[in-house]
Amino acid sequence: MKKLFMVLAATVICGTFLFTSCKKDEDNSLNLEEKIIGKWMETDINGQPVPTNKKKVYAFLSTTKGYMSASLNERPEIGSHWLDKLDFDVVIDGSKMTLTIHTDEHTTVVEEFTVTAISGTEFTANRKITRTNDGNVVLTLEDTVRFVKVTADYSATILGTWQGHCTSEGSVFDDGQEHRWQYNADGTYVYYAKDGDNWVPYEGNTLNEYFVAGTLLCTRWIDNGQENREWWEITIDGTRMHWTALRQNPDGTTFTATFEMEKVN
Repeated sequence: MKKLFMVLAATVICGTFLFTSCKKDEDNSLNLEEKIIGKWMETDINGQPVPTNKKKVYAFLSTTKGYMSASLNERPEIGSHWLDKLDFDVVIDGSKMTLTIHTDEHTTVVEEFTVTAISGTEFTANRKITRTNDGNVVLTLEDTVRFVKVTADYSATILGTWQGHCTSEGSVFDDGQEHRWQYNADGTYVYYAKDGDNWVPYEGNTLNEYFVAGTLLCTRWIDNGQENREWWEITIDGTRMHWTALRQNPDGTTFTATFEMEKVN
């Protein structure tokens, strides 16, 4: 009888421990599937701020589908890409999230995130990137990343014509002149130059494409046969638009460039 009581007691204690342990794990779960829906901008890699020209925006439409937007030509390890809503597949398993991106018929990129923390405004993860070309691995990268949630979307608000100038003192972008851009709904823009008292479309550039991913404005154009790109993080309040960008000097130091613009009728 004594042995039976001891067995029953041990069973109760063990069961209580297991229940408590499972309950604790459940309470501390990341709820990744619930929290990941929305747009997220990459802000830090390995503890260092990401310059604006290297940022990417991930939009999770569901727990299985999403898209990525990025204008990349200054990450040699990744290559040059103009990605306006490139679709990806998502698989979530606990704290692990795997994104599969088919950049073209030959190239597949798999990004594996082991999420360490997530809230309603940011998440951090250890990431492994594997790129294959026709089934052969051509690149692997591992890093630690931080993302912030992007709730604003200025892709429609930016439409129209805007005029303004650089407001960051000492910036390489400050030429002391007013600038004017007209953003069209088809993803093209017109850059205007001042001719006396008149603004006229500048004919020296071709291509002239842009997209807005949440708050990230990416533009590109061809001047004298060479493609150029520019990146800004924007906010729009009524008829006023503000641009800001973290830029990196050749020596690795950084500075912040800013523009202020007003909408033109």
